[in-house]
Amino acid sequence: MNSEQFADIYQTNKRMKKRVDTGQLRFYGLVMLGFLVLQYFSDLSHSNESLFAKSVNNFWDTGFVMVVHYILFEYTLPRLSWKKFVSSLLLIVMHIFLYSWGLYIWMYIGVGLHIYTLFVPFKSVSSAVVIQMGYSVGSIIAFGIVRNIYHYFQLKQVAQQLRIEKQQAELNYLKSQTNPHFLFNTLNNIYSLARDKSDLAPESILRLSKILRYMLYETSGPYIAIEQELKIINDYIGLEKLRYDETLRIHFNYDVEDMKQSLPPLLLIPLVENAFKHGVSETTNQPFVDIHLSVKNRQLDFTVRNSTEKPSEETGVKENIGISNLRRQLELLYTDYNLLLQPGAFEFTSRLKINLASHV
Repeated sequence: MNSEQFADIYQTNKRMKKRVDTGQLRFYGLVMLGFLVLQYFSDLSHSNESLFAKSVNNFWDTGFVMVVHYILFEYTLPRLSWKKFVSSLLLIVMHIFLYSWGLYIWMYIGVGLHIYTLFVPFKSVSSAVVIQMGYSVGSIIAFGIVRNIYHYFQLKQVAQQLRIEKQQAELNYLKSQTNPHFLFNTLNNIYSLARDKSDLAPESILRLSKILRYMLYETSGPYIAIEQELKIINDYIGLEKLRYDETLRIHFNYDVEDMKQSLPPLLLIPLVENAFKHGVSETTNQPFVDIHLSVKNRQLDFTVRNSTEKPSEETGVKENIGISNLRRQLELLYTDYNLLLQPGAFEFTSRLKINLASHV
C-alpha cells in the first residue's frame, strides 16, 4: 500500500468517525428531549407543584444522567474486560457513585445556584442517595432499550447502504467489461472494411465516432431515455449494414408510448450485437435480423430474431460475455424480468421482458 492509498484510507476513516460522533450526539440529544417531554406530561397530570419549576428540575437531572449515560455506553462498557478486572471494577464503582452520590451532589449544586427547587426535603442523606440511584437505574434500563432499538435500525440502514454500494460497484464493473467488448467488435467490423479497401471505411469510422461520443457523454449516468437507446441501436445497425450487401435483410421497428421513459444505458445492445456477431456473420444464405421493441404501461418487450448457418438446436445456447453481463445486470437492476434465448430451425430468437416499474 502506497502513501496516497494510506492517506485516502485515513481521511475516509476520519470522516466516518466524525459522522458517527455527530450522529451519536444527535441521538443522545433527541433521547433527552423525549425523556423531558414524557416527564412534562407526567407532571402535567400528576403533580401539584409549579409545572415550570418541575420542568427545570427534570432538565437539570436528565442533563446530568444523559452525560453519565454517554460515558457509560460509549466509553466504559466497550472497555470492560475480564483481563482488566481491576480497572473494569473501578469503572463500575465510579458509575455507581455517579448515578447515586453524583446525582445527589448535582441536585444540591442546582439548589445552591437557585436553579433546582427542592419541594420536599429528604428524610436523610442515605434515603436521598437511594432515591437518586433508583431513578438512575430506571433511566439506564429505558435508555438501554431505546439505544438498542436505534442501533438495530441504524445497522440495517448501513447494511442496506453497503448492499447498494456493492451492487453499484458490480454494475460499474459489468459496464467496464461490456463497453470495451462492444467497441472491440465494432472495430473488427471497420477493420474488415479497411482490409478490403472499401470506400465505406470512412463512413464506418464516422458512425463509430458517433457511437463513441454517445458512450462517453450519454452513458455515464444510471439512466438514459429510451429514445437515446434506440439511437445507439440505429447507429450500430447502420454500421453493421456497411459490411454486407443487399442480401442482408434488416427489419427494426418499435412501439413506445413514451420515449422519455428511463432505461439503463446500453442494456439492449448486447442482444442486437449477438444477432450480428453469432448469427448473420455466420449465415451465407439469406441472412436476416428482425428487431422489435414495445414499451407500454411500463412493460418492455424486446425481441431479436436472426438467421443462423446451422439449425441452432444442434449448436445449443452458448452465452458470451455480452449476454452473461446482461443477465447479471438484470438481476441487479430489476425484480420482474425474463430473458429467453430460444434456438430454432436455422434461426435464433432472443426475447427480453422487463417490468420497468420493478427497478430495485
